[in-house]
Formats: sequence, C-alpha cells, structure tokens
Amino acid sequence: MLSKQPIGVFDSGVGGISTLRVLTQMLPNEDFIFFGDSLHAPYGSKTAGQVVDLSQKVVDTLLAQNVKAIVIACNTATSSAKPWLVDHYPNVPIIGIEPALKEAVDDGHQDILVLGTALTLSLPKFQTQLDQYQENHHITVLPCPGLADLIEQGDKRLTDIKALLIDLFKDIQNRSFSAVVLGCTHYPFIQPLIETYLAQKNNIKFYTGYEGIGRQLIRTLEQKIYCVKTMTNVILNF
Repeated sequence: MLSKQPIGVFDSGVGGISTLRVLTQMLPNEDFIFFGDSLHAPYGSKTAGQVVDLSQKVVDTLLAQNVKAIVIACNTATSSAKPWLVDHYPNVPIIGIEPALKEAVDDGHQDILVLGTALTLSLPKFQTQLDQYQENHHITVLPCPGLADLIEQGDKRLTDIKALLIDLFKDIQNRSFSAVVLGCTHYPFIQPLIETYLAQKNNIKFYTGYEGIGRQLIRTLEQKIYCVKTMTNVILNF
C-alpha cells in the first residue's frame, strides 16, 4: 500500500517545479503532488516564524492527500521550518533542499559564488555549512532580495530582473568564479541570464542541489519500505 501513495512536494511558488522535474526523472515510477504557495510567495522576504506557519499549513494540506513523504523544494522553508516540521510530524519522512555548497566543494571548486534569499543565507543551517568550508575556499555569499519575487511573476518582469541582476552583481563584476550555487529554486529559471552578468562566462558549473535531494529521497523511501516490510514480517511471525 505504501508504494501506491504519492509524494508531496512544496515550494513557496513556481520555483519548486524545477525541483519536481528532476525528481520525476529520478523516480519515474512514483506519483507526485505539487503545492506551489504562490499566494504567499516569496518566503525569503518573510520572518522565520512566518515561514514555519506557512509550511505547516502546506504540510497539513499534503498529508490530507495521503502522501507517504514530503519534499521541501524551497531552501528558505528548509532552513526555517524543517526542524520544526520533523519534530511535529514524526511519522512522515520530510526531506529538505539546501544550497549545494558542499557539492561544489566536493567537486574541487575553490572560487564559489552562492546566491540565495537573505533569510536562507542568514540562518544557522547555511552559516554552519559556510563556516565549515570558507577557511580553505574562496566563497562569496550574495543575498538576492527581491529576485525570487520577480521570477515568480514571469517574463513580464524580465526588464526588472535584468536591472536587479546588474545592481546585485555590480560589486563582483570583475570576479571570476568556477562554481555558482543557486540557493533558491526560482533561480535556475534564469540561469542563462545570470551567467551573462558574470565576469567569467565560460566553464562555470552551476549547482542546484536537485540531484542530491533526489538521492536522499530514494534512500528515505527504500528505508521506509524496508521498515514497513520488516514490521509486517514481525507481526505475521508473532
């Protein structure tokens, strides 16, 4: 019965669709229910407490659909709300995405640019990761207030997106990076545009964290199915 249940995926808006696309490719036999909270987007401009409240409401909505696991396809919601959600929903696996800084470091990059919402980059979850790597790597952290909101509104705000990128990148326009971590699921939608505003336009590796969360989801589901099968065998053999 567990295998027939869908997987719930949620984001603060349309950004999670980019995560969902990768998950459906990695788990082609699974069904997914996606909740994009565009009504309250973006989460990155809210307080951590507000993000927790919004995330709880979304999780309750997904659980009402009998999902077997929940993927937080939002870096801000993961950083702000995941610990609270895991504590309050102990019977459902909850997996969260986070800026893929570790992945960039593990691939051997030294000059790394991390883009994200101000809230994601300021919270202890990312700061702890940053402290772990910044002593031996050149890591530039660039909060991008307002960017996710503009992307959420689509092509009609393209001119404003370009203007904001120019302003955000003005202090790093002469810097070269071998890796760029897109620490918000909205940002991959404008990855080609971001690349045009970087000083080094070739041989840049972009990191989203999608494959990492997909692998974690697979491991979690396999573990949960194993536990269910084990418990069933125990009951039958009792």
